[in-house]
Amino acid sequence: MKKIRPFYKIHLNLKLTLLIVGLFFMIIIIKLSYVVLSPNVDGINLTQFANNRNTTKEILYANRGIIYDRDGKPLAKNANSYKIIAYLSPSRTTDEKHPYHVVDKDDTAKKLCDVLGKDEKDIENCKETLIKYFNQDLYQVELGSWGRISEEEKRAVELLELPGIDFETLAKKRQYINSSWASYILGYARSDDNGEIVGEMGIESYMNDVLKGTDGFVEYQKDAYGYKMANTPENKVMAVSGSDVYLTINSDIQNVLENAVHNFSESAKADWTIFAVMDAKTGEIVGSATNPSFNPNTLNDLKSYVNPLVAYQYEPGSTMKTFSWMSAMENGVYDGSATYTSGSLTLDDGTKIKDFNNVGWGTINYDTGFAYSSNVGATNLAFKLGTAKLIDYYNLCGFGKKTKISLPGELEGKIDFTYDSELANASFGQGILVTPVQMLQAFSAIANDGMMIEPQIVKKIVDSNGNVTFEAQKKEIHSVAKHETIEKMKELLYNVVYNSFDYNRLYAPDGITVIGKTGTAQLASPDGGYLTGDNDYIRSFAGVFPKEEPKYVIYFATQRYTGGGDKISNTVAQVVKDIARVTNLTNVQNDVDHSKIIVVPQYINMALKDVLDDAKKKKLNPIVIGNGSFVINQYPLANTTTIDGSKIYIKTNGGEIKMPDVTGWTTNEIISFCNFIGIKYSLDGFGSVISTSIPKDTVIDLNAKMEIKLG
Repeated sequence: MKKIRPFYKIHLNLKLTLLIVGLFFMIIIIKLSYVVLSPNVDGINLTQFANNRNTTKEILYANRGIIYDRDGKPLAKNANSYKIIAYLSPSRTTDEKHPYHVVDKDDTAKKLCDVLGKDEKDIENCKETLIKYFNQDLYQVELGSWGRISEEEKRAVELLELPGIDFETLAKKRQYINSSWASYILGYARSDDNGEIVGEMGIESYMNDVLKGTDGFVEYQKDAYGYKMANTPENKVMAVSGSDVYLTINSDIQNVLENAVHNFSESAKADWTIFAVMDAKTGEIVGSATNPSFNPNTLNDLKSYVNPLVAYQYEPGSTMKTFSWMSAMENGVYDGSATYTSGSLTLDDGTKIKDFNNVGWGTINYDTGFAYSSNVGATNLAFKLGTAKLIDYYNLCGFGKKTKISLPGELEGKIDFTYDSELANASFGQGILVTPVQMLQAFSAIANDGMMIEPQIVKKIVDSNGNVTFEAQKKEIHSVAKHETIEKMKELLYNVVYNSFDYNRLYAPDGITVIGKTGTAQLASPDGGYLTGDNDYIRSFAGVFPKEEPKYVIYFATQRYTGGGDKISNTVAQVVKDIARVTNLTNVQNDVDHSKIIVVPQYINMALKDVLDDAKKKKLNPIVIGNGSFVINQYPLANTTTIDGSKIYIKTNGGEIKMPDVTGWTTNEIISFCNFIGIKYSLDGFGSVISTSIPKDTVIDLNAKMEIKLG
């Protein structure tokens, strides 16, 4: 008979079993709680470990397009900084033919250091350091200070195609090659909160969508260390680089203008100054320099976000008489031989109109009145026209509306007057508002037999595949005057410079004929009326040259400058002379020996000794910058043309820059040198270099300012 266990024993065993099971589950719960609540278990961060084994998605940022001048010289480009990463673990490689880690440590160190080192001693120190990094038992290493590199150095390292070497972006930024040169045209771009470079002024802003490109992405599996697992599938959409934008700017002419505006502003102490030049036949803006300017690389000296070329609107003064006289001719009310009494004129409302010398020149005809810039003559013609016809003609010439140039922030000016006193003032450029680019556009009619040409600043756009997606074409707006009117105006504009006052003759240099009109406008007072201080004026000059076959339209304006009028005339004359020289206007092209023209080779990423040998063979004059042995930049760039004997600036990977012997260098050569190395400068005089404040063979402090004497 089966024995029945006592109840108390069964109950005891059950309690014991339940106790053991309960303790077991309690231990599990405690362990799970610890795992969940603790960031580290057995020295491993489980959250990070889990995340690192997930699929990750990284943005592949598109390279922003480069901004070039008309001839392909870079003006703005990317200048990102990077760090080099070396993968050391052989576990990354599953196919020996395609290694994903550093295989030959000595060879890798040698090739990297040939690029990163500045001289032989530096290269040896570099190799010794990198080999120590490479011999560590680590999955990957960074290379310390040796691994912090620039965009140019990154390109050089990439060309080595070294297994196991990768890069990580440290900072994204934009570099402006010539500092404050044409800064209001270029504008600037900088990284936003998402790390994307965005244009905020100038072409960088107006063409932002064209320049920025399209970002891509890559999705891949990460290993336990957070790195991409070698030979695993990935989903990759490549970034599409932004398009390159070629401006109409001619660097030689821009250099001339920068030099002129700088020198004028140093001595004249004006509120502001602008000097702009347009190709009379195409409408292309070939140069525009302003003061104050700013350095887009630092923005430390940026005081105004307004581009003077398109957004300074002001009363133009007597340059406007060009168009009030033309209006009288086009409307059939002009007789140049008819006479009037100059000096002053009192209107019916009591307003008194005076010529600038208050007394006039007695009885003169209207042709002479234009040469002498007579306000009374302009008023008489305006009353013959009437308000409506003068407004219509000013509008026909493009005043009072935007020119549609590809620059942000353009203003339309203001052409609006009603009363007799307002009509009188408008006839000699007071009480109305214009912009510099409008004045260039209007004067293009003088150069094109009455046809007005639309100003342009973008010459072409080239996408990342090298396809030209936009190329500027000449845009004729409409005719504003008959042939007879233009010929008469050319005669009158010639007389202003050559047959009026002696000081106007200073506007024209020897060897080339300039025609144009001066302007002096009083500054409006915020309390009404006009300011009466000795310097409360905007003074300007608008013209074309050469008279026989106009090639360029020029416009100069400055506010509240100090000094005699010859400062303006001498500046304009020197600019005309220099432009004629750098564009060969005074030297027939057929006289050029085409056998001396050289296509500049690609020297970047070459050894310096090889570059010097090649430059000598090609009869170039290399100027070596830095004490390195490897070329990281050059100017002029590859595939541009030059003449044998021309200087070519060669920048090496050495940081010590010594001053070359620059005696006898031209103004453009010394400006190009200063801009290329990134040093501020001041110019004294015109012509060739006589001396500089930095002696020959002295190590150049790029934070200093080089004073250059010309003669």
